[in-house]
Amino acid sequence: MSRQVIALEGRLRHCRNVTTLGVRPNFGDYPDSERAAMSAAEVIYYPSSQYAFLFNTLGKRTFPGYHAYACAQDKIRQTALFQMAGIPHPPTRVFYGRRQHRKILSRFTLPLIAKIPRGSAMGRGVFLIQQAADLEAFCSQHHTVYIQKYLPVPRDMRVVVIGGRVVHAYWRHAPDLDFRSNVAVGGQIVFDRVPQSALDLAVHTAVICRWDDVGLDIIDCDGSLFVIEGNMKYGREGFRQAGIDYTRLMEGFITDGTI
Repeated sequence: MSRQVIALEGRLRHCRNVTTLGVRPNFGDYPDSERAAMSAAEVIYYPSSQYAFLFNTLGKRTFPGYHAYACAQDKIRQTALFQMAGIPHPPTRVFYGRRQHRKILSRFTLPLIAKIPRGSAMGRGVFLIQQAADLEAFCSQHHTVYIQKYLPVPRDMRVVVIGGRVVHAYWRHAPDLDFRSNVAVGGQIVFDRVPQSALDLAVHTAVICRWDDVGLDIIDCDGSLFVIEGNMKYGREGFRQAGIDYTRLMEGFITDGTI
């Protein structure tokens, strides 16, 4: 008898071998049959940030694991983790409040990158600051300011690692008059060869950070590789353009036990 595969979030809703239950704000609203199915399942797939920690606490295995959700859309945690793990990452600091804001230009030179550190994605909340007045205006709107050294590169690499293996990799070229290469803001996907060194760095980063499903953004600046961030809710346009059926890919990974 085949096992019932249970997911909560909709990431796998089109997979033929997965039953997606949805994410209910109140766990008590799940019918008894669905609670029983979760209890019997070997793994809960895409449990959501709401339930990942709770399943982890109770010893229930999830995919992705709790550690991926703990760092999702949190640039402050990711930067600290990269620094602790020795993963190459652009010089970055977080400044809290007006007193610390005044120290930014003693540590960074213009132009620099300012980011909204939590909750932003797809290139939104990322700003190229070229003038002191623009930095002052940004700081006036945000108590917590995430500042990163500007590394002028016209493209980056997106490397998707699932279950500890690279499943897709490609370049993203920034559109004219924009420094961001995110597809959501007009970046162009290009299937030039991604160097093995970048693929190896992506796998190393995913494994050491315990991110079992992640799209990593990596840049090559003057021959040095840097991991910019990990995206746990990465887009699938790169799969579509490459002719990779993401849904069938994930069905296969579940069937063969990769995830």
